[in-house]
Amino acid sequence: MGIKHLYQVISENAPDAIKTGEIKNHFGRKVAIDASMSIYSFLIAVRSDGQQLATETGETTSHLMGMFYRTLRMVDNGIKPLYVFDGAPPKLKSGELAKRRARNAEATEAHEEAKETGTAEDVEKFSRRTVRVTREHNAECKKLLTLMGIPYIDAPTEAEAQCAVLARAGKVYAAASEDMDTLCFESPILLRHLTFSEQRKEPIQEIHLDKALEGLDMDRNQFIDLCILLGCDYLEPIPKVGPSTALNLIREHKSLEKVVEYMQNDPKKKFAIPDDWPYQDARDLFTAPDVLAADHPDCDFKWDAPNVDGLIEYLVSDKGFNEDRVRNGAARLQKNLKSAQQSRLEGFFKPVARTDDEKASLKRKHDQKIQDQKKKKKEDAKSKKEAKAKPRAAG
Repeated sequence: MGIKHLYQVISENAPDAIKTGEIKNHFGRKVAIDASMSIYSFLIAVRSDGQQLATETGETTSHLMGMFYRTLRMVDNGIKPLYVFDGAPPKLKSGELAKRRARNAEATEAHEEAKETGTAEDVEKFSRRTVRVTREHNAECKKLLTLMGIPYIDAPTEAEAQCAVLARAGKVYAAASEDMDTLCFESPILLRHLTFSEQRKEPIQEIHLDKALEGLDMDRNQFIDLCILLGCDYLEPIPKVGPSTALNLIREHKSLEKVVEYMQNDPKKKFAIPDDWPYQDARDLFTAPDVLAADHPDCDFKWDAPNVDGLIEYLVSDKGFNEDRVRNGAARLQKNLKSAQQSRLEGFFKPVARTDDEKASLKRKHDQKIQDQKKKKKEDAKSKKEAKAKPRAAG
């Protein structure tokens, strides 16, 4: 799930933190990708007539099709991907996982019912809700990546946390995931929509943590507390706390300890904190997750030439892929992984740190920009209201 409404909060309050652009803008960059999140999206998106792709014997191949062609697209654009797989989930996440399993069971039941009595749209809708990534999906994708010459790492727990470690150490340019909680694990840069298909025409979102903190006027600890209050995978959300309320509470009280104290002492009893709400444990999972250090031997990775014969045997003979397309893909891998060795110019220059005066000036400009945006919103809403209130001329 990630963090509810975090993208909205950043885009409204720290718009300079978000850049959008084309995939080709990332030529020559190494990127650590949340594999499990990608595989899940392939299982949902890569379909034919509303059904997952499968072999003649009924084995699902949507995840392999997505992994092969979406990875090729990245390599074609000069990106060097490294996939990171989830390990065991932290104990605190078990409640969220139990809820997901319950939702999955309900969707499976509804899917079966829709097949008997529902429309094609119902069947597809509930089919998508039953999707979950299995150990077998992961194992098959790892085998495919090895044959493609693309490296991968097994994280001890959360893949996003491991991606963040590699990005902080400069081993990769950014962490790529759809989950906004990657920023809570202190990835300097988060890339979203990188593994989407070309047909979706979604621009790549590049979110910079330092600019998000600057725009929100928070330090990292306050940012994590904000994310926990917005709603994360580790805790129940507090009812009646939406994005604006969460932001105002952290800005006013500065920490979750103070927010909880305020809620408990509020004579109006406006907020009901769930009985079991171990926010300190959730904070620890974000600030000190179980990860491999960037200099751990398992974090040494390299891109190899693809094993063409192995790819043909696995994808064509075993999984029924089209041989010409697989051979063409392998040729593109061989050619483009070599050209992606070229370094980007930015690798040779270190950014100059801003002075305090420059930071203060930028903050003033940013605050003014936010005020102007709010003022314009109000004026637009007022104009709309006035236009509606005007009596229409008789026809």
